[in-house]
Amino acid sequence: MKNCITFLLFLLLLQAQYPSLAQQPAEKALTLVANSPEAFPLVHNRQAAAVYVDAQDAEVVRVAAEALVKDIHSITGTTPALRGATEPLASYSVVVGTLGHSKRIDQLAAGGASQLANLKGQWETFSISVVDKPFGKAGKALVVAGSDRRGTAFGVFELSRRLGVSPWSWWADVTPLPQPNLYLSAGNYVAQTPSVKYRGLFLNDEDWGLQPWAAQNLDQEVKDIGPNTYARIFELLLRLKANLIWPAMHPSTKAFFHYPGNPKMADRYAILVGTSHAEPMLRNNVDEWQEPTMGPFDYFRNQPAVYSYWDQRAKQAGKLEAMYSLGMRGVHDSGMEGAKTPQEAAQMLGRVLTDQRDILRRHVAPDVTRVPQVFTAYKEVLDVYDAGLKLPDDVILAWPDDNYGYISRLSTAEEQRRPGGTGVYYHASYWGRPHDYLWLGSTHPALIREEMMKAYALKTDKLWVMNVGDIKPLEYNIQLFLDMAYHAPPFQQSQYVPQHLEQWTAQIFGKEHAAAIRDILWKYYDLAFERRPEFMGWSQTEPTTETRRTDYNHFYYGDEAQRRLDRYAALEQQVQQLRPLISPARADAFFELVYYPVVGASLMNQKFLYQDKSYWYAQQNRASATDYADLARQAYVRIEQETEYYNQQLAGGKWRGMMSMKPRDLPVYQAPAATPMRVDTTQVWGLAPEGLGVPDSTQLNPFKIKRAVALPTFYPWGPQTYFVDVFLSGRQAVAWQAKTSAKWLVISAKKGRLTSAMGQKEQRLQVGIDWSKAPKRGGLVGKITFKGAGKTLQVTVHAAPAMSAELQAYEGFVESNGYVSMFAGNYSRKTDKPASSWAPVADLGSTGKAVQAQPLQAVPLTDTANVQQSAPVVEYDFYMLTAAAPEVTVFTLPTHEITRLTRLRYGIALDNGPIKIVDFKTVGRSEEWKQNVLRNNAQRKVKEPLITPGRHTLKLYLIDPGVTLDRITINLGGLQQAYGTIPETKKQ
Repeated sequence: MKNCITFLLFLLLLQAQYPSLAQQPAEKALTLVANSPEAFPLVHNRQAAAVYVDAQDAEVVRVAAEALVKDIHSITGTTPALRGATEPLASYSVVVGTLGHSKRIDQLAAGGASQLANLKGQWETFSISVVDKPFGKAGKALVVAGSDRRGTAFGVFELSRRLGVSPWSWWADVTPLPQPNLYLSAGNYVAQTPSVKYRGLFLNDEDWGLQPWAAQNLDQEVKDIGPNTYARIFELLLRLKANLIWPAMHPSTKAFFHYPGNPKMADRYAILVGTSHAEPMLRNNVDEWQEPTMGPFDYFRNQPAVYSYWDQRAKQAGKLEAMYSLGMRGVHDSGMEGAKTPQEAAQMLGRVLTDQRDILRRHVAPDVTRVPQVFTAYKEVLDVYDAGLKLPDDVILAWPDDNYGYISRLSTAEEQRRPGGTGVYYHASYWGRPHDYLWLGSTHPALIREEMMKAYALKTDKLWVMNVGDIKPLEYNIQLFLDMAYHAPPFQQSQYVPQHLEQWTAQIFGKEHAAAIRDILWKYYDLAFERRPEFMGWSQTEPTTETRRTDYNHFYYGDEAQRRLDRYAALEQQVQQLRPLISPARADAFFELVYYPVVGASLMNQKFLYQDKSYWYAQQNRASATDYADLARQAYVRIEQETEYYNQQLAGGKWRGMMSMKPRDLPVYQAPAATPMRVDTTQVWGLAPEGLGVPDSTQLNPFKIKRAVALPTFYPWGPQTYFVDVFLSGRQAVAWQAKTSAKWLVISAKKGRLTSAMGQKEQRLQVGIDWSKAPKRGGLVGKITFKGAGKTLQVTVHAAPAMSAELQAYEGFVESNGYVSMFAGNYSRKTDKPASSWAPVADLGSTGKAVQAQPLQAVPLTDTANVQQSAPVVEYDFYMLTAAAPEVTVFTLPTHEITRLTRLRYGIALDNGPIKIVDFKTVGRSEEWKQNVLRNNAQRKVKEPLITPGRHTLKLYLIDPGVTLDRITINLGGLQQAYGTIPETKKQ
């Protein structure tokens, strides 16, 4: 009895560790349970139920069945027999097959199994059920049936997942947890039709990861990405319920069809083969178009050669399940040759499309509408499409993002009615201007959800493809994207994404660690949303520029740079503490999925922000400037060490060659350069209070400390502490003391000792106000006097506790030191209209409190003369302490217009003043767009006339759907430069 209870508890714990990621309603059936007469014994006392597959079924069905056998062995050590469908069934058997292609499945369907009969004619659906007395014989059968060959494979891999095998078991070393027996509860599970018909990945920019890794490991014979590598990739796709691949296509890699084993492997795994937006008709132009012998890739001047080139591939691939990219660009991600204007290109593309479809009729299917085809309006192709290109109605129209996660455009109501439907090509990795992000997976899950659910809301459900670079380390981005594509409804609620992330971490690392790892990863994505690790050099590429000092402020807002460093340090500490608690079977997975990205991002930030501190602190005559230079260099060395471990030791060397810490060897990845520092050691020691000021390079000594300096003013709202740094200038040790002039003045330390040892050259003190001891009337002025080594310095402290009766009763945003900071989601009130409203979106944006103009299908407001009467409005109350002419800055997500019929407008009004309409649309790759995507926000400033102290209201009116408000600042004369989010100034 005791053993049974122990085993039951073990199974319950295991089930908790593997919650469903199928994104469909929870099923009580077909879960792991303890042994009972009702349970199906998949493995019992080292005896496994045999797996039966019809030899006439698709090859992928046998591939999936073989994988299931291996999965069961990896859990239990017992290997089920794999038998033909004609062999006699055992008392307990697993029957796998496709409706219409498996005699046993067809017999069960004809015998009254409605869940099987209902699969007929469905796209990629399946059922998993326990059948009592199958075919009238004693015993039970576990039946996995699919509506088509991929549906069956999806069902088999769904069963594996329910047994405890992660889709990432091989690709992220999520080793299944061992157990001796496997029992499944009785019941039936029927999958829904996938939300998006074609779902897949684009392998790209593989030069520093996937290609060298494949050449060194899986495909040593060809020293390239070959059939062995693709077999692993295709299995991952099936486990993630995806069905499409755009193969790797950089100059480092031979064309997919160069190796005959590649398309054969795709057919074996039932994966549709496509090609990217730049590669029409399944061709890899970079590898296959030979200009010296073929001439220019120009349909104006060289039509016969180009036509023949496409014709040969269609003839070769005619029997392969494939999706053909139509259209024509340059040889490699460039504009069409020969066309001088978008209109000329549109006219020629019309001819190109006609010829390409003629080729498909002859070699693939006489009814060309049955052939999956896609036209991607990427970069300049969007202009060509807008210039009047007539796209055949049955062709999928794919909208791209802008390479940084913001979809460039979606379909109008008219475009949504096209029989071919629409799709999205989306980036989670990118090479190009303004800067690459090829190293770490850092696209925020909330942004991916927002953009893809925007697409789904506008009926973009035929094709979703994600550019994933080398696959690693974008594992969670991939999981999220494909889970949404497979079953979108839960993701329509923004709050679902953190739950999904926790489910994923629970599946991999166990329920006891799931919440902690979810929090770590979510904060990691938050920090990257503010600035990706690859962008921390403030450099750009195409053309490549050198790195420079960041825009983070080291002297205001509690030391904005240090606050970022502290947030990363906290994450590093958490992953270091968690690492020894992770089971040995998941240790490698933890390094790949959590430790390396978090620590790598932290170290990249340390490298640049410590380098900044070294420079600025040298200007302040701080001896610690050399310490920060050392810390920057140490951060670089640690990145080298962690990457070396990834490539040489992780998983026994399995990932040798996969991880590069410097893709394209751009300046941002280089070791920090040594910079000359001049520190006036005769100063001995000094002070640097918060608010001293941003350095002014026009001054000879911009940081020269006067005898007395002041901190920003304290208010009962806003920041409750400000810092004062006491620092050493020379090598002589200094003992210092501090004395406050009033009891209400609080300081974190009143004495200390500075020495020339590393880390002891400075001390940061926190200054605050004890409001309970402060006089209630009048402004307060206090002083902190510092003494040491025969030198005396003072810091003046101002506090303003006095409030009018009106201000005492007021709750909301209040001026603090000449500015107001507000998060968009913390509005005072909003007024909706029947057709549209400003809607809160949880977890989105830099504050996690975004507000979006919804519904996304809404018609833009055309009567802008009557905005006040006809538009929804969101209002923010704020209180001014002084008269000023406010400058309002509204920060929005740098999204693009929803469709060609909308814009990116909203109205701004102060109190009952006139409404000013602004539009943050950008065109092409303008400098503004570059800065927008690097910082993940768009900004619009509006200058208002002079207003008096007291209560005021900022009003934002909804004009175009999809506009997403993030935060707002109001400069009343005291706002200081900041890169990131300024804490709110709010009185509670």
